[in-house]
Amino acid sequence: MDKIEIIKIAKRFVEESEHNKIPESIALSEAVVGMRIFENPIFGFGSAFDPYFKKLTEPSVIGKHFLAPQEWLPTAKTVISFFLPFTDVVKKGNSREGVWPSEEWLHGRIEGQAFIVKLCKYLCDVLTNAGYKSLSPSLDKRFWAKAGYNNDQKSDNHSGDGVYTSNWSERHIAFVCGLGTFGLSKGFITDKGIAGRLGSIVSELELSPDTRVSDNIYHNCSMCGACVKNCPVKAISLETGKNHILCSEYVNKTKEMFKPRYGCGKCQVKVPCESSIPKKIMFK
Repeated sequence: MDKIEIIKIAKRFVEESEHNKIPESIALSEAVVGMRIFENPIFGFGSAFDPYFKKLTEPSVIGKHFLAPQEWLPTAKTVISFFLPFTDVVKKGNSREGVWPSEEWLHGRIEGQAFIVKLCKYLCDVLTNAGYKSLSPSLDKRFWAKAGYNNDQKSDNHSGDGVYTSNWSERHIAFVCGLGTFGLSKGFITDKGIAGRLGSIVSELELSPDTRVSDNIYHNCSMCGACVKNCPVKAISLETGKNHILCSEYVNKTKEMFKPRYGCGKCQVKVPCESSIPKKIMFK
């Protein structure tokens, strides 16, 4: 089994699965019935022995709680990262005027993430059945994430009361695997843009690693400031980047309004990096 075969298998699943469409039974309105959530994925492949994984344990990056690939799967040889771009329908829906997420985006955030889980499980099964033990760390019982306040201690990578961290980060993994780099909004900018969702798998299958885009973690970001203007709660600035607390508080409000769904994504639409890597031009 090689990279090409894995990519073909994933694309076929995305194209043919009914779980990549919104059924009438859960649709927020007739307008989104049958809406396709994701376009075909793009992939990045990294070595499970990449020394950069050690760097992720540094306090200024993620922290000592980050678990390297072999800590999830002792026999791991490869880390597979993928990005699923949202369809134009999802992106255009959230581009409409207004501070609240659109029904298209709400479905993309919740049903979209449920689809990511299904794709991860499917690929893990395919690899395991081919003789290569594989797992998705974000679906493992050992995975944990913190997002909120902790008045008793400071997090490894944020000063103050905000705690926003996990022991496996899809964005950092995607960076190591060469899928792209971070943006000012702390989203992840790939060849297919920033509007979409990430997933990853650790496997015994040995594949050649892809080359990282750059040592500069913001290489794909033009720092144009479009996401700053789009943010409904001014949680992003050119000077200090993203304020996770303000962002989280707003997302919590959407949970109250749209329960059981939530989301925002205004920093991922109507921006130069929405669907591709923006030109390296500094805008005022």
